[in-house]
Amino acid sequence: MTSEEIREVIIDILTDIAPDEELGDLKDDVAFRDQLELDSMDFLDIVMELRKRYRVQVPEEDYGELASMQSTVAYLEPKMQDLEKA
Repeated sequence: MTSEEIREVIIDILTDIAPDEELGDLKDDVAFRDQLELDSMDFLDIVMELRKRYRVQVPEEDYGELASMQSTVAYLEPKMQDLEKA
Protein backbone atom coordinates (compact mmCIF):
# COMPACT_ATOMS: atom_id res chain seq x y z
CA MET A 1 0.00 0.00 0.00
CA THR A 2 1.12 3.52 -0.67
CA SER A 3 1.27 6.10 2.09
CA GLU A 4 -1.85 7.75 0.64
CA GLU A 5 -3.75 4.44 0.70
CA ILE A 6 -2.70 3.89 4.31
CA ARG A 7 -3.86 7.41 5.15
CA GLU A 8 -7.27 6.57 3.65
CA VAL A 9 -7.41 3.37 5.73
CA ILE A 10 -6.77 5.38 8.91
CA ILE A 11 -9.40 7.97 7.95
CA ASP A 12 -11.87 5.14 7.33
CA ILE A 13 -11.14 3.59 10.74
CA LEU A 14 -11.38 6.98 12.47
CA THR A 15 -14.71 7.61 10.75
CA ASP A 16 -16.07 4.36 12.18
CA ILE A 17 -14.72 5.06 15.67
CA ALA A 18 -15.56 8.76 15.86
CA PRO A 19 -18.37 9.38 13.34
CA ASP A 20 -19.14 12.88 14.67
CA GLU A 21 -15.60 14.17 14.17
CA GLU A 22 -14.65 16.40 11.24
CA LEU A 23 -11.74 14.54 9.63
CA GLY A 24 -11.34 16.73 6.56
CA ASP A 25 -9.17 19.22 8.43
CA LEU A 26 -6.95 16.62 10.09
CA LYS A 27 -3.35 17.81 10.31
CA ASP A 28 -0.79 15.10 9.59
CA ASP A 29 1.82 16.28 12.09
CA VAL A 30 -0.46 16.97 15.09
CA ALA A 31 -1.39 14.20 17.52
CA PHE A 32 -4.84 12.69 17.00
CA ARG A 33 -5.70 13.33 20.65
CA ASP A 34 -4.95 17.05 20.18
CA GLN A 35 -7.34 17.23 17.23
CA LEU A 36 -10.08 14.72 18.00
CA GLU A 37 -12.17 13.66 20.97
CA LEU A 38 -10.46 10.28 21.33
CA ASP A 39 -10.04 8.46 24.61
CA SER A 40 -7.83 5.49 25.36
CA MET A 41 -10.58 3.04 24.40
CA ASP A 42 -10.97 4.74 21.00
CA PHE A 43 -7.24 4.42 20.52
CA LEU A 44 -7.40 0.70 21.31
CA ASP A 45 -10.26 0.42 18.81
CA ILE A 46 -7.90 1.78 16.12
CA VAL A 47 -5.35 -0.91 16.97
CA MET A 48 -8.04 -3.60 17.01
CA GLU A 49 -9.45 -2.48 13.64
CA LEU A 50 -5.97 -2.64 12.09
CA ARG A 51 -5.65 -6.17 13.40
CA LYS A 52 -9.14 -7.22 12.30
CA ARG A 53 -9.14 -5.64 8.83
CA TYR A 54 -5.49 -6.05 7.81
CA ARG A 55 -4.00 -8.52 10.31
CA VAL A 56 -1.48 -5.88 11.33
CA GLN A 57 -0.16 -6.48 14.83
CA VAL A 58 0.79 -3.38 16.80
CA PRO A 59 2.61 -4.32 20.01
CA GLU A 60 1.72 -2.26 23.06
CA GLU A 61 5.22 -0.77 23.22
CA ASP A 62 4.65 0.69 19.71
CA TYR A 63 1.34 2.44 20.49
CA GLY A 64 3.16 5.78 20.69
CA GLU A 65 4.05 5.41 17.01
CA LEU A 66 0.35 5.87 16.19
CA ALA A 67 0.09 9.32 17.76
CA SER A 68 -0.42 11.36 14.57
CA MET A 69 -1.35 10.65 10.98
CA GLN A 70 2.24 11.22 9.87
CA SER A 71 3.75 8.86 12.46
CA THR A 72 0.99 6.28 11.93
CA VAL A 73 1.54 6.15 8.16
CA ALA A 74 5.33 5.95 8.62
CA TYR A 75 4.93 3.12 11.14
CA LEU A 76 2.38 1.16 9.09
CA GLU A 77 3.94 1.55 5.63
CA PRO A 78 6.46 -1.32 5.95
CA LYS A 79 3.88 -3.50 7.73
CA MET A 80 1.24 -2.93 5.05
CA GLN A 81 3.74 -3.59 2.26
CA ASP A 82 4.56 -6.93 3.85
CA LEU A 83 0.84 -7.69 3.80
CA GLU A 84 0.64 -7.17 0.05
CA LYS A 85 3.46 -9.67 -0.52
CA ALA A 86 1.81 -12.34 1.61
